[in-house]
Amino acid sequence: MLRRNFIKLSAVGMASVMYSRLTYANSVGVQMINHPDEAWALVSDKWVKLVPSGGNDFGYRDIKISLKTSGSGQSVYVQSPTDELQAIKLKWKYQTTGYAKVLGDHYERSYGDLAWKDREVSGKSPWYALVYDGKNTACFGVKTGCQTICFWEVKGNALELTLDTHSGGVGVKLGRRTLHAADIVTAQNKAGESPYFMATRFCKKMCTKPRLPKMPVYGINDWYVVYGNNSYQTIKDQTSVMAEFVTNHGNKPFSVIDDGWQQPDDFSIVNDKFKDMHKMADEIKGLGLRPGLWTRPLIARLDDKPSMMAPIIRGRDDAKAPILDPTVPETIERVRRNIKLYRDWGYHMVKHDYSTYDVFGRWGFQMTDSITAPGWKFSDQTRTNAEIINNLYQAIRESAGDMYIIGCNTVSHLSAGVFELNRIGDDTSGKEWPRTRKMGVNTLGFRMPQNNTFYAADGDCVGITKDVAWAKSKQWLQLVAESGSPLFISAEVGILDADRKAAIKTAFTQAAKVQPNGEPLDWLANQFPNKWKLNNREVNFNWD
Repeated sequence: MLRRNFIKLSAVGMASVMYSRLTYANSVGVQMINHPDEAWALVSDKWVKLVPSGGNDFGYRDIKISLKTSGSGQSVYVQSPTDELQAIKLKWKYQTTGYAKVLGDHYERSYGDLAWKDREVSGKSPWYALVYDGKNTACFGVKTGCQTICFWEVKGNALELTLDTHSGGVGVKLGRRTLHAADIVTAQNKAGESPYFMATRFCKKMCTKPRLPKMPVYGINDWYVVYGNNSYQTIKDQTSVMAEFVTNHGNKPFSVIDDGWQQPDDFSIVNDKFKDMHKMADEIKGLGLRPGLWTRPLIARLDDKPSMMAPIIRGRDDAKAPILDPTVPETIERVRRNIKLYRDWGYHMVKHDYSTYDVFGRWGFQMTDSITAPGWKFSDQTRTNAEIINNLYQAIRESAGDMYIIGCNTVSHLSAGVFELNRIGDDTSGKEWPRTRKMGVNTLGFRMPQNNTFYAADGDCVGITKDVAWAKSKQWLQLVAESGSPLFISAEVGILDADRKAAIKTAFTQAAKVQPNGEPLDWLANQFPNKWKLNNREVNFNWD
């Protein structure tokens, strides 16, 4: 299992040879990744090499890394009782001069930039890395729900996995406890299995217990029509009009109220535009739809005591929008109360937003060199950022009861198995088509393997407004409605002519039923796939 020699791989067989050299079959025939050739620890901003200490362990002073076979993966355990540990890096040596494509994920939402990239420019691949050589696909990843923020790098002379153990912007203080950092899993395609179906199967291996909606989720969301300038009356009017297009009353659609219903700094208090959110929920139900509500769980009240506040850092320094520290017990209790309040009001789904940005002060596309600014820390430094986020997510999940939860700006790999739905890409638009093409088409094309394997993967809304050409929105509507993923429509009701009404009715009918996942047929070469397999037929779109 131990390998010390470099392997030169051919261009055609790179993925297959790489996989065979870096993995082995355990006693029950499950492929496991080999013991790493090297292990490193990041302490005081310096990488130190750990020394093999017998068996499957590495050590440096009192830092210890252990790898243990567990089920279908290799479990990584970390001890660092003295040093504030910032990260662990595991390295498997190999050498390739061949040509290969690499596909990774994003830490949270994607930003129109997912693609099969040349190995030389692929960079960091959060959570998993898929390597394709034109014939075979080799997959390397970590199971969902892990206790560290992980990324892979496919380099010219090595495969590397970094497990980020920061707490805030500093190293975690583990003390005497052992951290179960992650579970490493691998897979290779079966004979004739395409990269798309291999990616889907690998997602199932990374997430063995997804929490999924009982029936397909679809409906409306008012954001891309009014952008927060909503009210009790606008929600009632939009819901009333859109209810006319419902054909499947056994699976009712949702009417999601987005930002704009609450007091600016308190998501437990309704503003004067709505007055009564329980009555609003009842109104939506009376019109034949299911009520949903948007919230931002970590926003603080302006009069909150300083001990509840997260440190001010670049990106998290808006005096009008202070952020709660998620390691403070009072913060978690407030989150629990608010989520339970929405359930008591009668809402069937809650969409929670901004939590990754509020934790790290950065959007996913800004997490290139590091996931947050260095040097700052939360009130509790004894838990990693992943553990802090897991605790927040679990509080939301438990308080929601039987409500559906959709995460937006949530960490994908930590949302899987916890929330029924996840917004997988950055915002589409009700004002400009190029943004929808970039954020919607790309994220649906490259994250469809996560649909119904991690969660129901929401590619974001279809904006039907006067500002976006109907010829383009109609195609986006068709793709989402037939993809097997959740469908949410933001429609400007005043422009709904016969063609738009017919298209919405058809889309609602399709999205209400179980369908096979849409397959992007040209995703290996096209960052914005035009060719799709939808309901067992090929459909060509023109996004330009």
